[in-house]
Amino acid sequence: MIEEKFVADNPKSAYEDAVRKYGKEIKLLSAKQVKHDDGKLYSEVTVSVPEVSHVEERKNEEEILLSEVHLLKAQLAQMQQAMSKKLKQNLQVQTKEEYSATRKVRDIFVGKGIAPEWIDRVLDTLKENTILKDEKLLTSYILEEIDESLNIKEERLDIPKMIMLVGPTGVGKTTTIAKLAARYAYMLGKSYSVAFLNVDNYKIGAFDQLGHYADIMQIEHISVEDLEGFSEGIEALQKYDIILVDTAGMSPYDTEKLIRTVEYVQTDKARKIEINLLLPATVKYEDMCDIYENFSFLNLHSLMISKFDETKYLGTLLSFMLLYPLPVSYFSTGQEVPDDLLVASKEYLLERFIGDIEERDK
Repeated sequence: MIEEKFVADNPKSAYEDAVRKYGKEIKLLSAKQVKHDDGKLYSEVTVSVPEVSHVEERKNEEEILLSEVHLLKAQLAQMQQAMSKKLKQNLQVQTKEEYSATRKVRDIFVGKGIAPEWIDRVLDTLKENTILKDEKLLTSYILEEIDESLNIKEERLDIPKMIMLVGPTGVGKTTTIAKLAARYAYMLGKSYSVAFLNVDNYKIGAFDQLGHYADIMQIEHISVEDLEGFSEGIEALQKYDIILVDTAGMSPYDTEKLIRTVEYVQTDKARKIEINLLLPATVKYEDMCDIYENFSFLNLHSLMISKFDETKYLGTLLSFMLLYPLPVSYFSTGQEVPDDLLVASKEYLLERFIGDIEERDK
């Protein structure tokens, strides 16, 4: 066996570089952040891999280089197309009436947090359309486009499930898991058998909080400390319809915890894990994107949104949902268990968003 270090801007890239070169049989030895001479922090992952011949290693490196060249060419072609399209758009002249209505409506939506690139993409499809002269019609059209573009995940419980929640510290994973448990066990037409599996060994009191909910709802609860315990816990809970897995809250830049979570996800198991990222509705757009990008290599299944009760403005959240493909499954609207949980719906989001538009437009 040989050891090799991989350094990248974030843990996802470093880990993927290792997998790309040696495959998924690698063994993680360490993961940490390091500061280079330029003063920037980088993610460094050290792995142990089977020895390979120099010929094989050189061949792998040549294949990676060739792949990167093809990717670079594709990116350059996309940039050229985008620049050409932008130039054509700048050469097109709108009437004063069209320009005034379009600019005002665009400013309204951008001011509410909708990404300018998404709005411009929609407006670009309406070139020379008379709808551009009417503010109300144009506003309604954009709202319909938002409605069509939102990706909502249907709640399906017809097969046994294992649902894991991941996300930053303090977003409410444990409370959300308790709400899900109450919903599945007591609030639907059919009562599903539910169990808790807790792998949060970093936060003091994590076991007690989840255990408290388990005692109240009379739900089986297992806490584990390592991969072996995780596999044994899953095996012990196979008879349950739904296994809810609570994980440690972590910074999206915490390389070691993120990589350790990958090991749990990749553990051999009889039941597939649905990985759900929990994001607060209150976080700014740039942070949402960073969180998503750094957690996305866990092969996320859906998005859950918490802290709806702590903000009136949903433009940033809608913008994120419009630009990223991950479907949304649940909304957490407060701290009360089990009441403050909703199955995600476009109607709820749009009613809140339209109310914000009407309130600010007065």
